[in-house]
Amino acid sequence: MHNYKEMKIWQKARTLVKVVYEISKKFPKEELYGLTSQIRRAVVSIPANIAEGAGRGTDRDFHHFLNISRGSLFELDTLLILTNDLDYITESDLNPEFESISEIIKMMISFQNRLV
Repeated sequence: MHNYKEMKIWQKARTLVKVVYEISKKFPKEELYGLTSQIRRAVVSIPANIAEGAGRGTDRDFHHFLNISRGSLFELDTLLILTNDLDYITESDLNPEFESISEIIKMMISFQNRLV
């Protein structure tokens, strides 16, 4: 079993949750049950799946949950692009989040390669 709380990918994912929640507060109220909700579910899924996988008994199970988490990162990336397309937030305002997503994906792939 892995201690997810000490893992940099989990720590960075937690930080990303906070930032994305702050960003999504600025979205139009009519998006509360649309994009806002979907973005928040996707971003929360990232550290949650890292933690769940770390608690599983095998590295193979952990690898599987990291794949789910990585899928949520790609989903989040797409949803943030859509918020820019809809003029809810500028691309330049999202650049730090895109960089963070990319960094977490790279870290995750590297970690997964060491697991299997």
